[in-house]
Amino acid sequence: MSTTETSTETNTATDGQVIGLTDTANKKVAELLTMEGNPELALRIAVRPGGCSGYSYEMFFDSEFAPDDIRSTYGQVKVVVDPASAQLLRGATLEYKDGLQGAGFSIDNPNAQRSCGCGQSFS
Repeated sequence: MSTTETSTETNTATDGQVIGLTDTANKKVAELLTMEGNPELALRIAVRPGGCSGYSYEMFFDSEFAPDDIRSTYGQVKVVVDPASAQLLRGATLEYKDGLQGAGFSIDNPNAQRSCGCGQSFS
């Protein structure tokens, strides 16, 4: 049975980085990347127009990078953000929670003026 995992440790974004990762999120992403079996993959975090509040978050593993992508490394985890998304994500933190109420990633974004109940969109 899984227990609730929370982490107060956060790898906060520094000057060259856009988004921080909690230790729990970092461990989960590293685990998922290992399962993929491709060392070239990075976690791409993006913001797209849409969702019930105006913008929605998008996260996926990617091996194709544009020259203007902003790249950060947290231990084994490489994170990539495109410049347009970086403007909306700067200072945000990726979190992961695993518990009885469900498991999943969420983004704590200080730039979001409001977010919807699904936690996947904001304005």
